[in-house]
Amino acid sequence: MKIVMDTHVFLWWIWNSESLSNKSREILLDEDCECYLSVASMWELSIKVGLGKLTLAKPLDRFLSDHMANNGFCRLDITLPHVAGVSTLPFHHRDPFDRLLISQAMLERMPILGADKIFDAYGVERLW
Repeated sequence: MKIVMDTHVFLWWIWNSESLSNKSREILLDEDCECYLSVASMWELSIKVGLGKLTLAKPLDRFLSDHMANNGFCRLDITLPHVAGVSTLPFHHRDPFDRLLISQAMLERMPILGADKIFDAYGVERLW
């Protein structure tokens, strides 16, 4: 199975947060699961660091590359079809990062691993 992680799932996994559901932990530990972090999530983290809303022990590029490698996570690049797909989505939700993740999940036929129930309004499969 292939999944795309919502940004908070990546952080909660890294920080071993109790906010992460047991099912999500099982999925992330499953050796048969390919877990993807979107460049959209990386961009979102970059903005949060720049605004001072997120503090990391390492520079963002090292934080991401180290945790991606250590956990065997794959990078999901943003393509033109992903961006164009956002334009066809209804406005159930205005968060631009989430909207791009939804488009990517739909086009790549991957479920989103995340707690945000708003994803359900788009008909994308959400695991939690």
